[in-house]
Amino acid sequence: MHRESEACRSETVATVASVTITRAHLVLAAGIAGGALATALSTHVRIPLPFTPVPVTLQTMVVLLCGAMLGAGGGALSQIVFLALGTAGVASFAGGSLLGVTGGYLIGFVVAAALVGAVARRTDSTLAVGATMLGASLLILALGAAWLAQVNGLGAREAVAVGVTPFIAGDAFKAAGALGAWRVGRLAWRGLAGDRERDD
Repeated sequence: MHRESEACRSETVATVASVTITRAHLVLAAGIAGGALATALSTHVRIPLPFTPVPVTLQTMVVLLCGAMLGAGGGALSQIVFLALGTAGVASFAGGSLLGVTGGYLIGFVVAAALVGAVARRTDSTLAVGATMLGASLLILALGAAWLAQVNGLGAREAVAVGVTPFIAGDAFKAAGALGAWRVGRLAWRGLAGDRERDD
């Protein structure tokens, strides 16, 4: 019985010892932290619009790029870290707080990053990734408008008018910028992380 216990203990120690932190883990962790920081900084590139309580920022472009570069899990986690930093008061939200007028957009960041990351992890097709970025941008706008309607007591048409329509053209340009940055940097990023394979 004593020998069996010692054998089990040895196997446990060997299993724990075999779990090592690789360069890929460190690079991903740095990417997640960098993505959260970039999202926080992009909040300060802000253009207020007189006809909507939601300002124009560069956040959508950063969110899409985080997803494409870091994958579904890493991209979503980078946005969760950003939300945690904002909630703790370390970073700021364009709407003042997570429960403010931009709360729906902020939640959409997490979903959008995961969606883009899932597709970009599986294909290098510019068309597929670009279309996903556009779809993810529309998803952010839809969630933002739905939240805005609840917070401000707006009807569906008015919520779309102040929460979606003013941002469609700008978000298309931001998606194009994120797509271009991904095309330029994806191979370098994978080489840095030692990850040249993808899920098929």
